[in-house]
Amino acid sequence: MKVHKEGTSLLLTLFTILFIVNISLYYTTHKPWIFYVVLGITSTLFLLVLNFFRSPFRKFPYDSEGLVIAPADGRIVAIEEVMENEILHRECLQISIFMSVFNVHANWFPVNGTVKHVSHNSGRFMAAYLPKSSTENERSAVVITTRNGVDVLARQIAGAMARRIVTYAKEGEKCHVDDQMGFIKFGSRVDVYLPLGTEVLVEMDQTVTGNQTPIARLGKPV
Repeated sequence: MKVHKEGTSLLLTLFTILFIVNISLYYTTHKPWIFYVVLGITSTLFLLVLNFFRSPFRKFPYDSEGLVIAPADGRIVAIEEVMENEILHRECLQISIFMSVFNVHANWFPVNGTVKHVSHNSGRFMAAYLPKSSTENERSAVVITTRNGVDVLARQIAGAMARRIVTYAKEGEKCHVDDQMGFIKFGSRVDVYLPLGTEVLVEMDQTVTGNQTPIARLGKPV
């Protein structure tokens, strides 16, 4: 397990600050128990942040062609038909994954193909598990066209604690489910918009693993 590049500078800064706080307290306090209490609290805080920025090495173990793979770790919070008016402008099947602060927060491409569109919208920071966060929160969108000509929209959505969405996807580049699409800091969700009639392979409240769990099987384009 390694530390994700998005957390390196933050972790170094946090470690330096907490080290200074603890070493200063060690030499200035006359009550050792205060030092040990603060040491325990700061160590726990650092380990929690370190856990958040873990970056496991993953490769999808089977043939991924025609499959939609979970782009993030988390829990399925929506499987519904919706009208996607922002980019695709058509009715779609939406599958949403909510990530808690305890999940890995790297995001993977859900399908193989070519990146057709990348955009970012400023917005609010309401709780990411709420349905309206998909259209009102800070968000980034990536549209991938599969080799069969199917457009799949993946939307990274900031949550109540998230304040930064990082998107690595660039228009025109080839992408694969083993490639990281981006990263969202501190609690968020990823929505995937698929053509109506797509076969769903997951259930509500199911826990999924990014780059490992198939969530749908694409049909042939109409």
